[in-house]
Amino acid sequence: MKVEVLPHNLIWRSKFEDETKLIAPVFANNLVTIHHIGSTAIPHIYAKPIIDILVEVNDISKVDELCSAMTALSYEVMGEFGIPGRRYFRKDDVTGTRTHHVHTFEVASLEVKRHLAFRDYMIAHPETAQRYSELKCQLAKQYPNDINGYMDGKDGFIKEIEKKALIWKTLSKS
Repeated sequence: MKVEVLPHNLIWRSKFEDETKLIAPVFANNLVTIHHIGSTAIPHIYAKPIIDILVEVNDISKVDELCSAMTALSYEVMGEFGIPGRRYFRKDDVTGTRTHHVHTFEVASLEVKRHLAFRDYMIAHPETAQRYSELKCQLAKQYPNDINGYMDGKDGFIKEIEKKALIWKTLSKS
């Protein structure tokens, strides 16, 4: 998979909103809320132009019944895909370029808290977000055709910031 990071684009928010309108009816009364996550949700940083969507549901097991509906919206059903308790879907456009990821978790799970804390921390700490942006650009140049190398290169930074973000989120609620 080609690794490409682009400057922040305001259209990413509208792409998230448009996709939310398509997928929300699929989850129906199991849906709690839908969040825009990932780098496209963080202003002013470079990102792979793939919209990451986090769907919170009341009952994760009911999501397995929605696979045909998600397939009808051109999503590929990926199951947990390495994260227990997740239901993951990915979508490509007609050229085969990845456009969307949908990460579905039960409401208020640790994974939901982790994703939202990271996003919110990065928005509240633009200097950290810029360090992340620079790392992503460096890794995209270093691994232009190696998504695994790119992802592995970000892993340590993400884990470090996730720890800070979870503490920050807890303290900001106090």
